[in-house]
Amino acid sequence: MAINVGEKLPQATFKEKTADGPVEITTDELFKGKKVVLFAVPGAFTPTCSLNHLPGYLENRDALLERGVDEIAVVSVNDWFVMGAWAEKTGGFGKIHFLSDWDAAFTKSIGLEMDMSGAGLGIRSKRYSMLVEDGVVTSLNIEESPGQATISGAAAMLEKL
Repeated sequence: MAINVGEKLPQATFKEKTADGPVEITTDELFKGKKVVLFAVPGAFTPTCSLNHLPGYLENRDALLERGVDEIAVVSVNDWFVMGAWAEKTGGFGKIHFLSDWDAAFTKSIGLEMDMSGAGLGIRSKRYSMLVEDGVVTSLNIEESPGQATISGAAAMLEKL
């Protein structure tokens, strides 16, 4: 069952590429005492993720921050090497967090996993966005189709803020 608005995010640890190499970042470190936009993609470098979803957040980064958002993060069930390469290739490195949920532990713990084995991708995350305030989900927007990024896109998040 998927996490609901009003619920606290479970404890989890992500990996993120930094200038000094990979670091682990916990949900407490990322969300405690902050307003954070978190969005998830089924896979780095995939068409909708790279051509629509991520670019919207990069283009609207400043507008989101101006509306009181402290951090923006994207999470995917990919390893930190892939997420780091995606961050660099898209110009997003250092602008938003590119979080690796390498074993889908976080994604499964919030009930937003999907099995894409039929497409050769294995367990992945559903496409969604959420606003998290001090670790509590205050808005949750889950796409019906992984090939769309409308209700979970940056423009929709800006409207909610």
